[in-house]
Amino acid sequence: MSQKRILITGNGSYVGANLIDWLSQWPHNYLIEEISVRGEEWKKKDFSIYDTVLHVAGIAHVSTDPKMEELYYKVNRDLTIQVAEHAKKNGVKQFVFMSSIIVYGESSREKRVIDRNTIPTPSNFYGTSKLQAEEGLKFLENNDFKVAIVRPPMIYGKHSKGNYPKLVKLAKTLPAFPDFENERSMLHITNLCEFLRLIIDNEDYGLFFPQNKEYVKTSEMVKVIAEVHGKKIKLIKVFNGFLKLMIGQINIVSKVFGNLIYDKSISSYIEDYQIVDLKESVEKSM
Repeated sequence: MSQKRILITGNGSYVGANLIDWLSQWPHNYLIEEISVRGEEWKKKDFSIYDTVLHVAGIAHVSTDPKMEELYYKVNRDLTIQVAEHAKKNGVKQFVFMSSIIVYGESSREKRVIDRNTIPTPSNFYGTSKLQAEEGLKFLENNDFKVAIVRPPMIYGKHSKGNYPKLVKLAKTLPAFPDFENERSMLHITNLCEFLRLIIDNEDYGLFFPQNKEYVKTSEMVKVIAEVHGKKIKLIKVFNGFLKLMIGQINIVSKVFGNLIYDKSISSYIEDYQIVDLKESVEKSM
């Protein structure tokens, strides 16, 4: 295999940093650089030497502050399209865009399974900005410029931000945790990095839904986290009625105990990227 030259937008991003580390196992196969796309300086850079641009730069956290809305569209939508246009003009063959499961809206009280026919229904401007970026990229795609859109569920791993570190903190400190029935699609950073490696190797394009092999029940994940850290935690059902009422009402309860899964059939790939199971993923995340 000839060496792949990869440009990652967004200096020091969680996905970018982990992918660089992952691909370092094959030093002769990949040449990787990162670039900041803040300001205008990046527009002077020659992209023509790269086979793939992996666009991970963007605002990742969900905000409900109306003052932030314009910035979300400027960064997540407009900047994505500008970077892709520059890549296309410079003759880059593959553009990989990190979108999100958030384009389908929030998690729900009832079981919610997303398949290829599920129509995106974003519920905030983070989700809408990602979806509009996807739509803009589709207009740029042609035989010489392939676009791969990746819609991962919640990404977690060592040093990840978001809800996973909060679950770790709870698992290490609480004596008990609600034994609540729910299902979430999640994606460990190792599985994501291997997936990205494969689609770059295969010069693949289209819409992708990578996830871990197993769905996650939040209480089971907390139990595994506790065990890996040498703690014991008791799972109790006493709060379940209250929690069920609060899903959809209180954001943090919805995120922790809501349901949101990809149908497993849409997450399969021609090669196996789901190389880390739940327990191993928790161990790797310590």
